[in-house]
Amino acid sequence: MAGTRFIDKLKKAARLEPAKKEVMLDSGEEVVMYVTPLTAAERERAKKDARSEDPGAFALQLLIRKARDENGTPLFTPGDAAVLKNEVRDSDLQKLMLAVLGADEEDDLDMKSSGD
Repeated sequence: MAGTRFIDKLKKAARLEPAKKEVMLDSGEEVVMYVTPLTAAERERAKKDARSEDPGAFALQLLIRKARDENGTPLFTPGDAAVLKNEVRDSDLQKLMLAVLGADEEDDLDMKSSGD
């Protein structure tokens, strides 16, 4: 019996396309980044790069790895971690990290409201 393999169904259902994230900074300025849903491999790499069990270090590594512009170009390099931690308002950094971590949930909400 010929049919679609289960793994192929999972890959098709993953919808790994970038989602637009608009974040309002404390200054009132809005910034835009694009983020794809998290995969297990990305989670493992971010945990390894965080070199810590601290959830904030993990979230920072995800932000650095996953935040892209509209062309898919990374917004940060690994060397930007120190600048983000020391020269960016913590509340703004938290908002950016939450936007990356919440990519899956917000994407679902955007899809539901896009029919309006």
